[in-house]
Amino acid sequence: MTKTFWRLVKVSPVVLAATFLAANSASAVEAQEKITTVAQLSQESNNIGQVTSVSQFSDVQPTDWAFQALQSLVERYGCIAGYPNGTYRGNRALTRYEFAAGLNACLDRVNELIATATADLVNKQDLATLQRLQEEFSAELATLRGRVDALEARTAELEANQFSTTTKLVGEAIFSISQAFGDRRAVADPATPVAGDFESNAAFANRVRLSLLSSFTGKDQLQIRLYAGNIISNTGAAAGSATNQLTGTNQTRLGYDGDTTNNVQIDKINYAFNFSDAIRVRIEATGARLYDNVNTFNPDFTSSGRGALSRYGRFSPIYRQGANGAGLTVTFAPQNSPISFSAAYLANNANNPGSATGVFDGSNTIFGQLSFRPSQAFNIGLTYARSYQTTPNLFGSTGSFRANNPFVGTPRVDSNNYGVQATFQPSSSLTVGGWAGYTTADSLSGARRDADFFYWGATLGVKDFGREGNVLGVIFGQPPKVTGGSVGKENGTTYHLEGLYRVRISDNITVTPGVLVIFNPENNNRNDNIYVGTLRTTFTF
Repeated sequence: MTKTFWRLVKVSPVVLAATFLAANSASAVEAQEKITTVAQLSQESNNIGQVTSVSQFSDVQPTDWAFQALQSLVERYGCIAGYPNGTYRGNRALTRYEFAAGLNACLDRVNELIATATADLVNKQDLATLQRLQEEFSAELATLRGRVDALEARTAELEANQFSTTTKLVGEAIFSISQAFGDRRAVADPATPVAGDFESNAAFANRVRLSLLSSFTGKDQLQIRLYAGNIISNTGAAAGSATNQLTGTNQTRLGYDGDTTNNVQIDKINYAFNFSDAIRVRIEATGARLYDNVNTFNPDFTSSGRGALSRYGRFSPIYRQGANGAGLTVTFAPQNSPISFSAAYLANNANNPGSATGVFDGSNTIFGQLSFRPSQAFNIGLTYARSYQTTPNLFGSTGSFRANNPFVGTPRVDSNNYGVQATFQPSSSLTVGGWAGYTTADSLSGARRDADFFYWGATLGVKDFGREGNVLGVIFGQPPKVTGGSVGKENGTTYHLEGLYRVRISDNITVTPGVLVIFNPENNNRNDNIYVGTLRTTFTF
């Protein structure tokens, strides 16, 4: 029996505890109480009640030497029973039958626990299948292991030589071919003799922008943009000047022109961050432009690289107030609210500490815009800008020469600009938009004069036209025109018509052919219409 007993002990720690407990509770004095038959055991077991806590035994104390073993068997494994009167009788002798019954109960309980714990584990057949698959695909596994090792090595090399952990590079390059067509150059003054013929050759030029975008908290962004290009304006010089070349009007300007003779310049430095979940703040050291900071309500055509081809067709001229200086823009846009508000202050010569310059004494713009979006399909904005300019260019070279500089020879001009813009998207593939603006201006030096201006535009964008990602666009409108005031109004009216088709070659390449037609340039009915053909290719990375 001793050998059999120890073999049972090796099977389970529970058996060892039960046997150890039973062996030490035997007493020769109580031998006459032993149960010697199965029938007697059955009869005695009927008088035993199952317990769930050792504290239920009135004759078991924590000071008993076997208390911990009994507690484990009762509370952890649930395989020890007591008598109906709440006693365990730990000092009475143990019969072989009682030992067999207790041991069997504990083994059944242990098997139940093992089955529960391993029900979801793999069996031997599953392990054999896995081993066979591993042998069959050993070559592929070795190749994969080698590729993982190579990737780890490359990743370590990149981490050791990376440019920055906080900065990424975003770039855009434009290749442009354009040519202006027309019988004669435009003139600003109807009393001026009609200009002679102009000769414009096809020009192939480029513009490149590289932006370094850094984030330090994950919710902020520092932008430093490098710029270079050699795209000469179709005017060849300021419209109305004695050195006018080509078309003679800024109304034929492209939306992405600019000439640095391909010398690299830093044209934009700003830092934006969230003041709260609803407030976004942007501080600009240079290159501040309203149209980069606020909604212009012309989503298909705002971008100079992927939007309209013309300068006027990108958005309302009200967003060209106070361009290229320093400034502060704050946007308040509560979540789940149809209303948002943007406010800005821009100073063109903020870096100059001289007389009539600086943050407050030089040219500056105060701007505010209230946006209302009652649904995903409709969005409307009401905009106001007050501008003070020491070198007048009221509409950022998008209107006639007289509209941009109505008080020739007057260096200080104050203007109040009012605008309304809207976008309607009846479907995911169709966008209809437009704007209208009214401006009043006053000269602040010399003879006091005033002028009124009006302009409007309408746009139509058809997405996925012919192919997914393509956009067909039509833009029509009236650029800024002097409509009244002491300076008198312009007698003619210019109309701007533009058609373009942006073709998506890939996620990073688009090609946009288009035609621009200017009717009655410079708001002068004596001028001939001027046409501009353009092919723009844009690479983004």
